[in-house]
Amino acid sequence: MSKLSDAEFATDHTPYSVDRPLLIRCSCGEDHSPAEHRSQAPGDAEANATNFVEASLMKALFPQENVRRSFLKAVGANTARAAIASVFPLSALETMAQTAAPLEKKDLKIGFIAITCAAPIIMADPLGFYKRQGLNVTLNKTAGWALIRDKMINKEHDASHFLAPMPIAMTMGIGSNQANIKVATIQNTNGQAITLHVKHKDKRNPKDWKGFKFAVPFEYSMHNFLLRYYLAENGINPDTDVQIRVTPPPEMVANLRAGNIDGFLGPDPFNQRAVYDEVGFIHILSKDIWDGHPCCAFGVSDEFIKQNPNTFAALYRSLIAAAYMAKEPSNRALIAKSIAPAAYLNQPETVINQVLTGKYADGLGGVKNVPDRANFEPVPWHSMAVWILTQMKRWGYVKGEVNYKEIAEKVFMITDAKKYMAESGWQTETGNYKRFKVMGREFDPMKADEYVKSFKINKLAV
Repeated sequence: MSKLSDAEFATDHTPYSVDRPLLIRCSCGEDHSPAEHRSQAPGDAEANATNFVEASLMKALFPQENVRRSFLKAVGANTARAAIASVFPLSALETMAQTAAPLEKKDLKIGFIAITCAAPIIMADPLGFYKRQGLNVTLNKTAGWALIRDKMINKEHDASHFLAPMPIAMTMGIGSNQANIKVATIQNTNGQAITLHVKHKDKRNPKDWKGFKFAVPFEYSMHNFLLRYYLAENGINPDTDVQIRVTPPPEMVANLRAGNIDGFLGPDPFNQRAVYDEVGFIHILSKDIWDGHPCCAFGVSDEFIKQNPNTFAALYRSLIAAAYMAKEPSNRALIAKSIAPAAYLNQPETVINQVLTGKYADGLGGVKNVPDRANFEPVPWHSMAVWILTQMKRWGYVKGEVNYKEIAEKVFMITDAKKYMAESGWQTETGNYKRFKVMGREFDPMKADEYVKSFKINKLAV
């Protein structure tokens, strides 16, 4: 593995320095074009990614520049790298990649929607996380969630970015042909918001929203279920008092500007883009409905896992490593730079930066500082799947009896996720059914049917 020299490391002279502006042409951080980046030798890409991660994590460990420089001078580069390895063992991951069984398939196609929720999937490309595991990944930007689903069913993609509820619906054969899809990781938690048109600044009380038209990205989405939950808790029946339309995320801001919708509960960066374009304001972050809720997921088919177990393991390690980096707030500005280009999100870097750092304009004249506006915690808790199923039943997407536990444990791969997270030194909570609260009300996954029946506004079909 190529390392920074002791002198380079100790003086913090690296192209990925987090203390000075990056005057670069390529999203990887080096002074070359994206085309040159793609054409460079795999070893060079791996070295660049390693240096990037080391520099970023050094700042995460020692955020104050004077403290960091004093530490480096006092202990030297080798000890500094050991400190990094104590929280993120790069060498251990590389050793695993080198000693792992041969990959059954190295060339992979992965689908994604251009939203910040996909940050780990996207950043793993320019920052070399896939390459380090011996994978040659082509990221396919896809227009909408129905197309994401269909391309996986038709085996046009080997793996994909999903909305967390989608693999559950697909495995149950709801809304599409049945396909056994696993949730390997939760790509992000939080990361959504309710955004309203600027003309509604005087209608901050949801009780005033009767007759409103809202957009969500897909029926089987946390956006749909959280919006419905929020409306119902405020006395608005989402099926009779408002209209909820499925709209691809990239089209939400344009529809808001045109007056076709009054608001949306959508993924970022489009909430922030509406503020940036001065057509909308952020009414509430989704984390204020359920702090820590799942948003998007990384999914693969049962068939792919069985046919390509070593490739699947390499993919898992790539994404866990990327998520580990993404979860550190001090790395968010650098990540915004890496995923902003046209091949990925194609959004102004300042918009993505506001989303990922959590320091953002709200469109109401204020600037908020919410560091966990978007988070990256990969654990696919079974309790998350059970909650999703309760809302699918509550609103009539599922009829009859539901074996919540069986479906949750079939689709959400929590054991595997924790295994690969442990390899990278990532500590996780024990158990599989983490408890949480939605709008202040604790959810007990062992009493799912009671929970469904407890709501006044309910489209339950038993």
